[in-house]
Amino acid sequence: MYLKSVILQNFRSYRERTTVPVGNLTTFVGKNEAGKSTILAALEIFFNSALIKPEKDDLSAGSESESFSIGCVFGYENEELVLDASATTNLRDEHLLNADGDLEILKRYNCSGKLKMETFANALHPTEFEKSLLLFKNTELKSEITNRGIEGLAKKSSNVSMRQALWAAAPKEGSMQEIPLDKDGAKEVYEQLVKFLPIYALFEADRTSRDDDDEAQDPMKLATLEAIRELQPELESIKNTIQKRVLDVANRTLDKLREINPKIAAQLTPDFKEEPKWSSIFKFILRGDQDIPLNKRGSGVRRLILISFFRAEAERRQSLENSPGIIYAIEEPETSQHPTNQRMLAEAFIALAESPGCQVLLTTHVPAFAGLLPVESLRLVEAEEAGTKTVTYRDDAILAKIAKSLGVLPDPDKPKLIVCVEGPNDIECLTRISRRLHTEDPSIPDISALRDSREVAIIPLGGGTLSQWVQQHYLKMFDVPELHIHDGGLTTPRKYATECAAVNARSDGSWATLTSKNELENYLHHDPINQVFGTSLSLIGDNDDVPMLTASEIHNSTGGTPWANLDDITKKDKESRAKRRLNKDVADRMNLAYLKEVDPSGELIGWLRKIASYPRP
Repeated sequence: MYLKSVILQNFRSYRERTTVPVGNLTTFVGKNEAGKSTILAALEIFFNSALIKPEKDDLSAGSESESFSIGCVFGYENEELVLDASATTNLRDEHLLNADGDLEILKRYNCSGKLKMETFANALHPTEFEKSLLLFKNTELKSEITNRGIEGLAKKSSNVSMRQALWAAAPKEGSMQEIPLDKDGAKEVYEQLVKFLPIYALFEADRTSRDDDDEAQDPMKLATLEAIRELQPELESIKNTIQKRVLDVANRTLDKLREINPKIAAQLTPDFKEEPKWSSIFKFILRGDQDIPLNKRGSGVRRLILISFFRAEAERRQSLENSPGIIYAIEEPETSQHPTNQRMLAEAFIALAESPGCQVLLTTHVPAFAGLLPVESLRLVEAEEAGTKTVTYRDDAILAKIAKSLGVLPDPDKPKLIVCVEGPNDIECLTRISRRLHTEDPSIPDISALRDSREVAIIPLGGGTLSQWVQQHYLKMFDVPELHIHDGGLTTPRKYATECAAVNARSDGSWATLTSKNELENYLHHDPINQVFGTSLSLIGDNDDVPMLTASEIHNSTGGTPWANLDDITKKDKESRAKRRLNKDVADRMNLAYLKEVDPSGELIGWLRKIASYPRP
């Protein structure tokens, strides 16, 4: 299962019911106190209640209600629930899915007396019976089976079988209902269901640094939990062996006791008080030089541990199949980090989010960091009147709104030039190619070095938002020339021709150009593409859709459903993955010989020299 959205009502500043959409990579952007961290805190309470526990004070101030609720909607992938050795069922057959076919779990916390939690499934559920069949006891199900005359259609020893028979015989009408999951019957289903929910790991921005709980310790604890989860069958076997031996000793002890006092022996039953907690057995620490505790090091060093953890975890997860679901939630990961480290961290998050069964949630109020991440991952959180929140996403103008709300360049050192491209992939492509070319010919500028030295700032404008950026001239407040490089596209007139003309008409030294080819990926040579992906692409045309060609070639080489028969969402996902690798791994291999073959006019090198030519003001 994977998280699709979060639903908050009467929780802290979210008084009105608010649904927050979540993807594989989700970045909550907004001003301080907008409500970004509240979303991550709500999820910690929902999944764990460990770092953050629910309190009465979580109820929205001034709310007329006596309870607050936190809900999660999960994508459903036909998981089966094994209730016992002979009964297997699934969420659809148990009518636990909402109208969209998703699992929607709601946890409601009543604050009128002692804080009490109730758990529900908000589901499209049959209305034929006085209550959900999940809440019927075995005797009640048997009675209902008899009354309806369908004894031969169900095994009376199996509640699952009887429920399925009753639902099959009942009218198909249903309505959205809150099905209690913490009551007898449904509770058994929920206990199994929880095993399919993803692990949630929260890294708070203001965590207290202690030897046993800091930014470095939690990833190690999480690694332990994942290892335990992956080795669950082996650990279960160990547990059963130990329990068998201990019970054997206990029973032999009781046998001897019966010889002395049968009455006392009859009052005793061997049992295990609780399940073993494997995670508490293993404790890890990372020791510094000369045994200096890590929490005594600088905050930047501690955060670098996070960078290393996420990069290592991304590589590990990419090598795994069917890895358990996990959600990493990190508050303000850019804190105390040099821009170079911020870029490395952003790359690690993107790679981690692409791993199967993995989602990454981030918060930031720094637009420069948000600009390193895909536009589709951004969620702008804004507070309106008391208790009302808006969460903007899938909006062509979201980057412009972020810029207007927060500003664009947080650095106090004003650059000599702002380079504007369409997205983070274009930044990757240009910086990586220029770095590689500079090693062969030092006269070709390395714009990654110019960016690291704060001489140049590179801003992704988000494709469709370009017209808003140009028309509103959001960057004018910084009094810095702009250099725009945008895809030429295949349309007539050329894509963004009007916007580029508007930039070139300025009198502040700004300059704009359209690529003569379709997009930046068309400046990549087919040889390094084939080296990276193991494909057999031949000469690439100026107007080809390179990410689509690459993705389809990779897909078709694996067999199975032909590319043409895939749905648009699957195609887009595969193209997006290919696009990221094209602009990173392939761009890293683009030498001068390759570039001269695909760009004989020297267009790309000309852009690099133009960027470097601007003087410091």
